[in-house]
Amino acid sequence: MALRFEKKGREVEGRGSGEDDILERIGHSARVHLGLSGKVLGMKGYLFLAAAIVSEIFGTSMLKASSGFSRLWPSLGTVAGFGIAFYCLSLALQHIPLGIAYAIWSGVGTVITAAIGIIVFKETASMTTAIGIALIVVGVVVLNLKGAAH
Repeated sequence: MALRFEKKGREVEGRGSGEDDILERIGHSARVHLGLSGKVLGMKGYLFLAAAIVSEIFGTSMLKASSGFSRLWPSLGTVAGFGIAFYCLSLALQHIPLGIAYAIWSGVGTVITAAIGIIVFKETASMTTAIGIALIVVGVVVLNLKGAAH
């Protein structure tokens, strides 16, 4: 089925059906006009970001378990985890500014990975570790407050 629309005075032709195909062809202005921009698309970005964080944490944990890539399954888990993490991060960046997305991704990933290191891998924790993690959390919060204001 061929679809025809007008976009700022010119005709656009395409095939397909469904709202997603139409929105892809028309672009951002259609999403704004239909009321589909803003919160819905922003939430989608944060879901991709959450998937990126979880995948990155999994990949990092598998990296530790791989013993320098000498164990097959943890090594494959490392590659898969980081591959999925970067793919999901790239999708999140279509909806979230780079500085905000990267601050959240790296900050949350670092904090949770440090906790996993302490709990699962029995790594030592010190006051310096706790202060460093607290500073990361404060930094992510400050960047998000700045981003929300603009």
